[in-house]
Amino acid sequence: MPSFSVTPKLSFVRLLSSAVLVWITTLSPVWAHEVLPSIADMTQEGDSLTFDVRLNLESFIAGIDQTEVVDTNAAPQAETYDALRALSPDDLEARFADYWPQMAGKIIVQADGVAVIAENPTLSVDPIGNTDVVRASTLSFTAAIPAGTQSVQVGWAPEFGVLVLRQMGVDAPYDGYLEAGALSDPIALAGGDQASGWQTFVRYLPIGFDHIVPKGLDHILFVLGLFFLSARIRPLLTQVSLFTLAHTITLALAALGYVVIPGSIVEPLIAASIVYVAVENIFMKNLSPWRPFIVFGFGLLHGLGFASVLAEFGLPESAFVPALIGFNIGVEIGQLSVIAVMFLCVWQAVRVDRGGNEVSQGKVLYLVLTAAAAALIWLNPSVISTAIENPTWLFAAPLLVIFLLCFGSIQLRDHVDAYRKIVAIPASVAIAFVGTYWFIERVFL
Repeated sequence: MPSFSVTPKLSFVRLLSSAVLVWITTLSPVWAHEVLPSIADMTQEGDSLTFDVRLNLESFIAGIDQTEVVDTNAAPQAETYDALRALSPDDLEARFADYWPQMAGKIIVQADGVAVIAENPTLSVDPIGNTDVVRASTLSFTAAIPAGTQSVQVGWAPEFGVLVLRQMGVDAPYDGYLEAGALSDPIALAGGDQASGWQTFVRYLPIGFDHIVPKGLDHILFVLGLFFLSARIRPLLTQVSLFTLAHTITLALAALGYVVIPGSIVEPLIAASIVYVAVENIFMKNLSPWRPFIVFGFGLLHGLGFASVLAEFGLPESAFVPALIGFNIGVEIGQLSVIAVMFLCVWQAVRVDRGGNEVSQGKVLYLVLTAAAAALIWLNPSVISTAIENPTWLFAAPLLVIFLLCFGSIQLRDHVDAYRKIVAIPASVAIAFVGTYWFIERVFL
C-alpha cells in the first residue's frame, strides 16, 4: 500500500460535498408556504351549478404559477404574496374583487360541451393568524347551465395548479384529481361516475410517487441516509423494510383519524431523523443493534408526514382503502427509485473498492457523468425543470458532487475503506447539515 497521505484530499471532498448541499438549502422549501391543491365541491341546484373552492387565494392574486414552484418563497412574486398574506380578510376581499374578472376567464365549465360562465363570486377568508402559515379561503361561485343538461366538464388554467373536484348531493358521485390545466371527464349530473376501486388505486399511485420524487426532499434525504450506512444489500433491506412497515402503520392510522399530531411537531422531528441517521453513518460502519428500532420509530414519524399530504385533499370515502394503498405503494416506488438511482451512481466505485479491476473504466465513467451533470446545471433545460417541478440544478448539483467523490474513491482505491471515507461519510456529513438546517428552520424561522 502506498505511504502517501490522503488527508488533504479527503478534507477537500468532504468540504466540497457539504458546501454544495448546504448551499442547496438556501433554496429549500419552507414548508409553511408549500403550494397545495385546491379543493372544489360541485353541487347542482336547479339550472345552476354551485362551486365551493378551498384555495390559497393569495398565491392566485399574486400571479404565482403553481406549476413552476412547490413553495411560494421560491416564486418571483414571493414579496407580493407575503404582502397579500398579511392583509386583513376585508382588505383581501377588496383585492379579490379586482382580480375576479381575470380569474373567471380562466375557469372552464362546459355543459354538454357548451362553455358557460363562472359568476356571482362570494368569498370567505380566514383570519390573518400566523403569516408564516398558508391561509385558506373559500371561494364560491355559480354557473348557469341550460335546462336538461346531462353532463358537465370542469377545469381551469394550468397556472392555477392541481384541482381536486368532488361532486356533491348525488349517488355514486364523481371525485377527481385534476392535474394543472386538465379538464375533467364528462360528469353525469345525475351521478354514477364514481371511480371503481381499481381506478382509484391507479389514480393515487402517481400522487404517492410525486410526494417523494420530486417534492419530498426531506424524505429523499432520509432514504439516502439509510443507503449510505452500507453499500451491502442486507442492512439496506433491513432498514427500508422497517421504515416501510412503520410509515404504513401511521399513514393508515392518521388517514383514518385515529392519530392527529400537528405538522409543527412532525416536520421538525422528520428533520431531526435525517440528522440522526446521517450522523450515525459517520461513526458506524455497519448496522448497529439499536438502529433498526430507531429507523422504525422514525418511519412512524414519516408516515404522519405522508398523511399530512392526504389530509390536504382527502381520500374518497367510497374507495378509501384502494386510495390509501395506491398512495402508499406510490410512496414505496418513489423511495425505491431514489435508492436505485443512487445505487447506479456509486456502484462502479463500490466495485473498485471491493477489488474489481475496472479502474480505468470507472474513471472514464465518472468523468463523463460529471460532465453531463455540469451540462445540466449550466443549460438548465426547461423541460427537465418542469418535469421535476424544481430548478434542474437542485438535483444535478448533488449528483455532480457524488460523481466527483466516486472518482476520488477510485483514484484513492488503495486507501482502506476508500468508498466509505471518500463517498459515504462526506455524503452523510452533507445530509446531516441539510437536516440540521431544516430542523432550525422549522422550529425557529
